[in-house]
Amino acid sequence: MTRLSQTEGLTDIQREILSTVRDFVDKEIIPVATELEHRDEYPTHIVEGLKELGVFGLMIPEEYGGLGESLLTYALTVEEIARGWMSVSGIINTHFIVAYMLKQHGTQEQKDYFLPKMAAGEVRGAFSMSEPALGSDVSAISSKGVKDGDGYVLNGQKMWLTNGGSSTLVAVLCKTDEGHPEGTAPHKSMTTFLVEKEPGFGEVKPGLTIPGKIDKMGYKGVDTTELIMDGLRVPADRVLGGETGRGFYHMMDGVEVGRVNVAARGCGVAQRAFELGVSYAQQRHTFGKPIAQHQAIQFKLAEMATKVEAAHAMMVNAARKKDSGQRNDLEAGMAKYLASEYCKEVVEDAFRIHGGYGFSKEYEIERLYREAPMLLIGEGTAEIQKMIIGRRLLEEYRIQG
Repeated sequence: MTRLSQTEGLTDIQREILSTVRDFVDKEIIPVATELEHRDEYPTHIVEGLKELGVFGLMIPEEYGGLGESLLTYALTVEEIARGWMSVSGIINTHFIVAYMLKQHGTQEQKDYFLPKMAAGEVRGAFSMSEPALGSDVSAISSKGVKDGDGYVLNGQKMWLTNGGSSTLVAVLCKTDEGHPEGTAPHKSMTTFLVEKEPGFGEVKPGLTIPGKIDKMGYKGVDTTELIMDGLRVPADRVLGGETGRGFYHMMDGVEVGRVNVAARGCGVAQRAFELGVSYAQQRHTFGKPIAQHQAIQFKLAEMATKVEAAHAMMVNAARKKDSGQRNDLEAGMAKYLASEYCKEVVEDAFRIHGGYGFSKEYEIERLYREAPMLLIGEGTAEIQKMIIGRRLLEEYRIQG
């Protein structure tokens, strides 16, 4: 399908990038995605192909070997990849967040060292903020970094790392007391550490353990893990930006662009669900005609397509707002909230159109039905998005006097 999810005002380069990625998705991802997903197998061949296309360096500046593209280009690329298999877009997303944080907040030495390797896909990033005992309350983290000589010692347990096993660089958020007296607001006593490690599971470096993959309902293939730090030593030059106490702001900046990414994933999965639904509706016959000719099915298709278009438009708006240098937390929150909710609804309608066959693992919609729920909680739940949206609206519409 080409009619839905079109974006006006793209450059020739942007259109060429998206066309190349779409061809790759159609030829290299969609034909194998369901089989790999059912085996929970890491898509090594697909990842290598994306490295060759330059996707890992899409937003990294050209001076560091990247393509220097915009957040909009990246989001539209993610939309295409998620249309093929959402897990692959997750592999890209956490890498991108870490590269973005380095680009925006890293010291020059950190940029020079990491970004060229990340652009080539030689260094792969993971993002570690959440912990087992907390959900959206980032201020309640207990992992701690303590100054020790010319470095820091990290202790604590982190949760829900996408790329936890396959990554070689993890941006880890910890509490740090150095220079922050007792009573300092929690968000002002957090620091992001750049932790280098070997890929794999078990003790991947002294003091750092990746226990193994978490078994999930969906979002398979990509490795989601815990991370345990027990006396992990990190040199002082691996504090992001070279200054403690800025970690909360670094992470929130990364999450903000991550929400645009999750919105893009929701758009891609919804687009694929619509494609499957409208195709099946024209092939399946009941009462002597294709079910697409029954008014009830046409109503579903109309609603699905409208939701796909609306989510895409909001995602594009949020990306363009960020690219313009403006604050976009309101737009990103709205886009993430709407796209994830609409994705769930479009996938369920496509599932209903398939009838009993939708429950069969032989049909692709079964995989999408298990993948869509992850988007409802990734990068902040719907409730968190509503809090962000509500607070920002009250800022914008505050009564004067």
